[in-house]
Amino acid sequence: MSQRFIAVDFETSNADLASICQIGTVSFDDGKVIEAWGSLVNPEDYFDEINVSIHGIEEEMVEHAPKFRDLFGPLATRLRGQIVVSHTSFDRTALTQAIEKYKLAEVECIWLDSARVVRRTWSEFARSGYGLGNVCDVLGIQFKHHDAIEDARAAGEVLLRAMKITGLDIEGWLRRVKQPIDLLIGEPSDSIAVEGNPDGPLAGEEIVFTGTLSMTRREAAVLAATLGCDVATSVKKTTTVLVVGDQDIRQLAGNEKSAKQLKAEELVGRGQPIRILKESDFLRLTTFVQ
Repeated sequence: MSQRFIAVDFETSNADLASICQIGTVSFDDGKVIEAWGSLVNPEDYFDEINVSIHGIEEEMVEHAPKFRDLFGPLATRLRGQIVVSHTSFDRTALTQAIEKYKLAEVECIWLDSARVVRRTWSEFARSGYGLGNVCDVLGIQFKHHDAIEDARAAGEVLLRAMKITGLDIEGWLRRVKQPIDLLIGEPSDSIAVEGNPDGPLAGEEIVFTGTLSMTRREAAVLAATLGCDVATSVKKTTTVLVVGDQDIRQLAGNEKSAKQLKAEELVGRGQPIRILKESDFLRLTTFVQ
């Protein structure tokens, strides 16, 4: 049986996941790379300096690059009907948001989250974190982080390592990620600071909320904890995700930022991998991982 799959990664110009500025795909078959494809993308959106500091893609670099709608055809051809691997569901959400932005047809494919594979293969990452950079560093996988093709290749290599260690093939992993990690599910506490469900699809993430949300902070915390996120009240060195209210993201194209967002950007500037999302993207993400 063919062990074919395609890994994908998207870089964005700002906190809106639809603002894709780079696409990367790497196709694997029977443990080998058979194609790598990608492109810079003109997101038709502003570039936030914090995103630029992460991936190094600046606005002038994509001024004459194709727009997402121009690249969607070859991208959809590669993904359609395939098993598509991404490290966490952020890339899946970015693709969906971009498809909606440009009113394009949905791509039918089967998604596999390599971060969920990691949680079921290597227990040691429960403390150090499931970020792609950390996982690859421990596993000895060399790649240029935050380059879309390189990130896609790394996610694919992580899956191949897990397949080799566990003996599960690609179909086996599609079944395994839907099963428990063999840990008990705890009930959220009454505090907004909540420990996440260790078996949740986003286990290992530490999330902080800021700005005006469409729900109460308590409701947001319970939702995040149910999906596996540890919920904190302030941004610190262990934070991996900051969710910002949509209207706060839109204010002056992101120039008026809360203290939490400024703190997160300061930590990102020091090399901490914090993903900044607007609330609507976070809510869309939750529909994919439940």
